[in-house]
This record gives sequence, structure tokens and C-alpha cells, in this order.
Amino acid sequence: MDLALQALVIGIVQGLTEFLPISSSGHLIAIPYLLGWSDPFLDSLQFTVMLHLGTLAALVVYFWRDWVRLVPAGVAVLRDRSFRGDPDRRLAWLILASTIPAAVAGLLFNDVIENQIRQVGLVAVALVIGAGIIWVADRWGAKDRDLDRLGFLGAVGIGVAQAIALVPGVSRSGISISAGLFLGLTREAAARYSFLMSAPIIAGTGAYETVKLIRGETPVAIEWAPLAVGMLAAFVTGLVAIGFLLRWLRTHRMTIFVAYRLVLAAIIVVAALAR
Repeated sequence: MDLALQALVIGIVQGLTEFLPISSSGHLIAIPYLLGWSDPFLDSLQFTVMLHLGTLAALVVYFWRDWVRLVPAGVAVLRDRSFRGDPDRRLAWLILASTIPAAVAGLLFNDVIENQIRQVGLVAVALVIGAGIIWVADRWGAKDRDLDRLGFLGAVGIGVAQAIALVPGVSRSGISISAGLFLGLTREAAARYSFLMSAPIIAGTGAYETVKLIRGETPVAIEWAPLAVGMLAAFVTGLVAIGFLLRWLRTHRMTIFVAYRLVLAAIIVVAALAR
């Protein structure tokens, strides 16, 4: 299959699975494995990270009204050294608090993640474990709080959960939404916070990898046309996935995503045994 077409498929998968609680990183490992695709560039962490920039653009566009308020509000806290009862100021710094654990984990374990744990078998295991966490959180969480009742300790806890999602198959949105549910947030509030808090980490990681691309510090040759196709596909389908999940969680449980994760894990295991 043409490399650009493969990049298109993977970009679509990335855009849909980045925001649905089914693990984008797990899919970007599992899908090429199941389809027998083995191009070094499409399998590289660099391609994965650049696709994440496509979904970052989707986050910025979908939540642009939020960012227009939150960014100046966060800066105003530094200027005034006070939240002044402004919920936007408080939310901006809650997001910052949630970002710290994943940023630290990424700096400490980036090489391990890139070289040792991007294995399809580990993806299957993480899909199952993540499914169990989501199922429990969806049923045990009180789901009676909005973001105005989220405290800084809880924000850090959600950030720790996001750091765990560095393991492919866990799912950034799945584990952080689950953490929010355990803290009593409504499904929609937990999902919205999960999306907002992921933006700084995706941006930081993308900037780091972009610098490496520009400097030529990558283990594989960069295929620029397939990269552009994949990023555009991730952007468009990311917008679709964000809107879909927020609407879905207003009236539905997360059971459908739990079932999907288990089915995908089973398919991976069967494929591995068959080979």
C-alpha cells in the first residue's frame, strides 16, 4: 500500500482514538501490526508525536473560546498574585498543576518508552487493565461535581493518572477521565478537563520532537508528504471525536469503550498467537 495512504489511515485512527478512551498510542502500535505494515517511519515515535500535533490543533480549535479566557487569566494570576475569585484563573492553574506529573515522567522515562515498552503484547495488557479502571470509575464515581469543585490536590491526582498514560494502551483520556470520575466529577466535566489538561503536554512533547526533526536528530528518514497527510487527517477526525465524546457522555455510560478495549485486546492476542 502507498505510504501516503497508510499515513492517512493512521492519521484517522490517531484523531479518533486520541480523545476517545481507547488509547491512541496503543492503536498506533496495534493497527500497523495487525495490517502487516512495517515502514520504519510510520512505526517511529517521531511520526506518532507529529500526529499528536494534529490532534493538538483540534484541541485548540474546538476549545478556542476557553483558551482565549484561560491563557490571559493564568497570566493575570502571576501579575496580581491572586485568583480574585475568578474561576478561569483558578482553572488555568489547576490545568498547570495537572501538567507537572506527566511532564516530569516524560523527561525521566522518554528513552524507556521509546525503546522498550512500545510492544504490541504490552498494549493488549494495558488495554485490559485500562478497561477495568474505566468500568470501575464509571460505576463508583459520584458524578455530582463540576469543575468549580475540583481542588488542586485532585488536579495533581488527575495529572499523575495522565502520566501513567505514557504506557501505550492505557489511554490519556481514559485514565484521566477515570481519575476525574473517582473524584466525583460528572462524566462531561471529567472529559472536558481531560481534554484541556492534555494540551500543554501534547504541545511540549510536539515542540521537543519538532526541534529534533529540524536538527535531523531522528533515527529514521522523514517522509514529509505522508507526515502532512497524517497530521491533517488527525486534525479533522480529532474535531469529530471531541464533539462526539462530550455529547455521548452527557447521557451514556462508558461501557461501549470498555467493551471495545477488551475486543481489541483479544484480537491482538489471537493475531500474536497465529503468528
